Amino acid sequence: MHLNPYGEYAVLLAASLANDWPADRAGIEERTIERGMTMRFPVASDDHAQTRAVIDEWLRVVDEPDPAARAELLNTQMAAVTAYPRLTDHDGEGWHLHYRDSDEALPRVLAAVISVGTSLHLVTRGMNRLGRCASEPCDRVVVDITRNGRQRYCSVRCANRAAVRRHRARA
Repeated sequence: MHLNPYGEYAVLLAASLANDWPADRAGIEERTIERGMTMRFPVASDDHAQTRAVIDEWLRVVDEPDPAARAELLNTQMAAVTAYPRLTDHDGEGWHLHYRDSDEALPRVLAAVISVGTSLHLVTRGMNRLGRCASEPCDRVVVDITRNGRQRYCSVRCANRAAVRRHRARA
């Protein structure tokens, strides 16, 4: 058995969805597979809109600067999708833990995975390791997975733009 804590990949999945929202449900499911989830989900007519609501709620965590308030938001999100952890063996992954009920709809699964994963990411790496890009006017989500914990920009391009702005401001 391996323990799948839904940490880094789940928070990176959420950021990916927030930064580049798929046009339809198929795009959401494709992104989940690209980011490491192997399960397919039954299709429901409101999956796209409901998943957008999950991401919008998660963005409240991203935008909350106070660690205690951030923790409260995550606790509320996790409580909304509470289920007993369970052992499962599907899709050739080997035995691992799911933090959700079996046979849930895509939006509810993503709500569980993203809230637990974000919580694990923040408590293991630091409550400040999630935010928005520091380069104006960019507002993309930044998930800091660096060793030193100082990632402030979503890309090298934004980091370079900010450096050029600072240089020009000094001149």
